[in-house]
Amino acid sequence: MKTSIGGRAAQYVIAYLFMLVALYPIVLMIASSFKTNMEIFSNPLSLPSSFSFETYKKLWETVPFADFLWNSIFVSGVSVLLITVFSALAAFYLARFSFKWSGLLYFFFLIGLMIPIKLGIVPLFLLMKSLGLLGTLWSLILVYTASGIPIAVFILTGFFRTLPVELEEAARIDGCSHFQVFWRVLLPLIRPALATVVIINFISAWNDFFFPLIFIQKETLKTIPVGMMMLFGEYETDWSLLFAGLTLSALPMIVVFLLASRQFMEGLTAGAVK
Repeated sequence: MKTSIGGRAAQYVIAYLFMLVALYPIVLMIASSFKTNMEIFSNPLSLPSSFSFETYKKLWETVPFADFLWNSIFVSGVSVLLITVFSALAAFYLARFSFKWSGLLYFFFLIGLMIPIKLGIVPLFLLMKSLGLLGTLWSLILVYTASGIPIAVFILTGFFRTLPVELEEAARIDGCSHFQVFWRVLLPLIRPALATVVIINFISAWNDFFFPLIFIQKETLKTIPVGMMMLFGEYETDWSLLFAGLTLSALPMIVVFLLASRQFMEGLTAGAVK
């Protein structure tokens, strides 16, 4: 059924309105980072009177923001890499090989989606302490990897099962091993699912406040969500510094989403159109 010109125009208008609503807080945050505290309180919704990077320069001098930024990038990047590698291998095995405990093993991964990992904070704290990882970035990486694998396996297993078995049979006839079939044939075909896994887990690790607050005590090892708390004073807060920090902390997430957005959208709509 064809959509009329008026109906299509109305759809575009609604879409642009939603886009403006979504982008407005981001624009307001960036604009506020160039304002002084007085401007923020007197004209919170206006553009800054002048554009100067003094606030950003002051931010790097006030707190070790470079350390916060690097810690967040390292933790989120390594966690996503480990999640993607391990979950892709596990999902391929579950989707393509049938064995006695395959259903139970798949259900074991699904349990990770049902039980919040924060419920086990005390055992996790004691585990990291016994392993000598408490107060290190690797404690965060291991927790994020363990919490991110279940949803990644769930997504990737579904995508692997939609791929035709004939592709693997043709590859094996050509002499490919199981790993070569996985790496050269199937993995390039599930890029939308991989992009979905990367974006979901990167944002989750990047924005997490709870585990860095519990596991990290050293100031130079804090991630951005916890490090930004240093900008809140006991009696007053420099809001321009805070907005500058929020702007810089949002940039890596925006870059990751832009790089993987096309594959991400294909992953969300996969199967909707035949």
